[in-house]
Amino acid sequence: MPKFSWHTCPVPEGLPVRQVYGFLFVPDGRVLLRVDGSKHTLPGGRPEPGEVEYCDILRRESMEEVTVDIDEPHYLGYQCVDDGIAPYAQVRMAAVISLVHPPAPDPDSGRTYRRLLVHPGKVGDLLSWGETGYLQATAAAEAAVAVFQLPSDGLPETGDL
Repeated sequence: MPKFSWHTCPVPEGLPVRQVYGFLFVPDGRVLLRVDGSKHTLPGGRPEPGEVEYCDILRRESMEEVTVDIDEPHYLGYQCVDDGIAPYAQVRMAAVISLVHPPAPDPDSGRTYRRLLVHPGKVGDLLSWGETGYLQATAAAEAAVAVFQLPSDGLPETGDL
């Protein structure tokens, strides 16, 4: 069974990055989740050949999966996945959505995902990623206030984008 650990330092040299996901905020402080059936997740995905900049990966994936443009992303940390064979990193970032486009099919899956806005305090529950998921969601909520100066009080609970 894989072991997961959350780290707020840079990804160590030599640890491959297999995923870049983003906590994407709207100006009222809520987070956008991608919904596929009953599964909630963050927009993001795997680096494509030649991609090395986490910001570029997150920008591409945000447009492909949830059709939004984002401002400059902020690095939060990485989740180390130790599968007993070869550990790897899953990078987490936060960004503010700058432009919302009409929903469109993801070029990889052909599916058009629902875009749900949720209170940052609900993200850990909806992601169902366990303790490391709560740590990531907390880091994102803190960055929303400290880095992006977004509100943290009086936020609506949920709503579609």
